[in-house]
Amino acid sequence: MSLSVHPVQDLNIQIQDLNVYGWNLQDLSTSGLEYYSSTSHTEQKMTLMEDAKKGVITPEIEAVAKAEGIDAEIVRSCVAKGLVAIPKNARRDTLPVGIGKYMSTKINANVGTSRDCIDIDAEIEKAKAAEAFGAHAVMDLSTGGDLDEIRTRILKAVNIPVGTVPIYQAAASRKIVVEMSSDDMFNAVRKHAEQGVDFVTVHAGVNLNSLERLRQSDRIMNVVSRGGSFTLAWMLHNGEDNPFYAEFDYLLEIAKEYDMTLSLGDGMRPGCIADASDRPKFMEFITLGELVKRSREANVQTFVEGPGHVPLNEIELSVRGMKELCDGAPLYLLGPLVTDIAPGFDHITGAIGGAVAGMHGTDFLCMVTPSEHLALPSIEDIKEGLLVTKLAAHTIDLIKEGPRERAWKQDTAMAYARRDLDWEKQFELAIDGDRARKIRDARKTESDACSMCGELCAVKIVKEAFGEKKEEE
Repeated sequence: MSLSVHPVQDLNIQIQDLNVYGWNLQDLSTSGLEYYSSTSHTEQKMTLMEDAKKGVITPEIEAVAKAEGIDAEIVRSCVAKGLVAIPKNARRDTLPVGIGKYMSTKINANVGTSRDCIDIDAEIEKAKAAEAFGAHAVMDLSTGGDLDEIRTRILKAVNIPVGTVPIYQAAASRKIVVEMSSDDMFNAVRKHAEQGVDFVTVHAGVNLNSLERLRQSDRIMNVVSRGGSFTLAWMLHNGEDNPFYAEFDYLLEIAKEYDMTLSLGDGMRPGCIADASDRPKFMEFITLGELVKRSREANVQTFVEGPGHVPLNEIELSVRGMKELCDGAPLYLLGPLVTDIAPGFDHITGAIGGAVAGMHGTDFLCMVTPSEHLALPSIEDIKEGLLVTKLAAHTIDLIKEGPRERAWKQDTAMAYARRDLDWEKQFELAIDGDRARKIRDARKTESDACSMCGELCAVKIVKEAFGEKKEEE
């Protein structure tokens, strides 16, 4: 099938809007994409999924079972069926993290440079801070500077799974994004796998079918996924299907060789509330479901990325639809953001959407920071985004089969601490005890209650009343 660049006009998409045709990225990476062979990877071991299918409870499965407080056989069975993913590259010694059914809700933090902000040391500190603040994984989304140095330093800096988007490096290897070759794309994937990356986002669901649905749609925002926009522009310019889709079996070969998990990207995710539940999005869901099946047959672990901007009343449709079409694969969502009018507060809109999505099956939340849609996040933005996302994850765990009992114990312990006016225990149990302590200390009271009510504290009055009653008895 031959395509000219004219379909871009039919789609009402300007290549400049995709930031790809004129993006000269050659100076952003000091290394090219020379082919990375696996000569040092001489002994081909079974993947984690293969082991699980054979009934083997691996050390990774044992570690996840212990961390989650559930039987290792349950974890093994879920890994074998593709309902749980444990992203861990065979070349990297890192903390095993379980994502999916019966697992506590996990959180990813995005870090990385841009063309305008190239401070490698700062990004390393952000990655470390993300781990310290409670992230279960980090993704390096760098597009500026020495991409290899940034990635390898992040891999060394943290002890949690690390993900990347290899097409960013493929694009950086050429003067113009659409001039990258399919070899550039696959070489980037192999290079990242060779270096120990635990999971990679590949927008394999963006293909000629989804492009046709996009052409027929009346979307306002068209494509807002950076990797999705690269792929779309490449297809339109070269008149060919997406190499990650057309040659998906080769992608599986690379992933299997390093036991690297595939995060099937949502290149057609909606970028505004008006685009939330349209044909391009659901067409991609169908394709991703087919790719999940092929991945499982190849014994490659996967999880599936989900929608960006979705109103509250359509979140259930999106999440349950993804779960059904992708046969229960773990779901990894950015947000969803439940309104478009909150720049500076999108970490809150994302947490609201994430909590609702968790009610219906979301397993892995990508934190959103206050800088979303505005700027590259700072360390403080990372912390703020993680804290509100941790709150969303905890509210999910309170009702999720598996982590529910443990989450309830945390809330019950806080209830007892509040009943007893035990402030130190409350600070210990709080998601951000330092912040809670500062707020209390800033507005002192003579009472052992807080300064909102003081001696009129309902808890204090009832506690004392019950105490007097017991003394009378």
